[in-house]
Amino acid sequence: MTYEEYNSEIKENPYVEAGSPVHEVMHRAAQEAMMITSELNGSYHTKEEMHKLLERLWGIRLDESFAMFPPFYTDYGKNTKIGRNVFINAGCKFQDQGGITIGDGALIGHNTVLATINHDPDPDKRASMIILPITIGNNVWIGANATILAGVTIGDGAIVAAGAVVAKNVPENTVVGGVPAKVIKKVLN
Repeated sequence: MTYEEYNSEIKENPYVEAGSPVHEVMHRAAQEAMMITSELNGSYHTKEEMHKLLERLWGIRLDESFAMFPPFYTDYGKNTKIGRNVFINAGCKFQDQGGITIGDGALIGHNTVLATINHDPDPDKRASMIILPITIGNNVWIGANATILAGVTIGDGAIVAAGAVVAKNVPENTVVGGVPAKVIKKVLN
């Protein structure tokens, strides 16, 4: 199964049974992602060198305005899409099997986790997974140590407070915080 076939399968059926061909594709991609992120995180790279490594990892062309402070971690790497003027701070972990889309002008704080996988709640099927995308709108600011869970969309202009665990969609131009995250207030214009 190719990565394209995987993506098509996941969109049609987000449930991945442990040991299935789709699950095997995830493991194959994880090995490649570990090789590339080890190279990225193992020594200093110029912006251009970093872009080349990330473009190889993500399979996309990055805008020149993109910036990141490594280290960076992912266990798939084939389903991340990045807009213009995006900054990703150090220590972030992207579990992008379900797809992660980050809009223009987004700021991703230190140690942010974007997790597109949930495991089956049935203990006998716990190794099977439910995979859903994460979408981060334009001009979103995610504070340090936040966790964004599978299936969440964060609206344009929103702010996710440091340490928040976001399990539900975030309306545009709002500030959310807490565990679980709740709307605190509207963003001031």
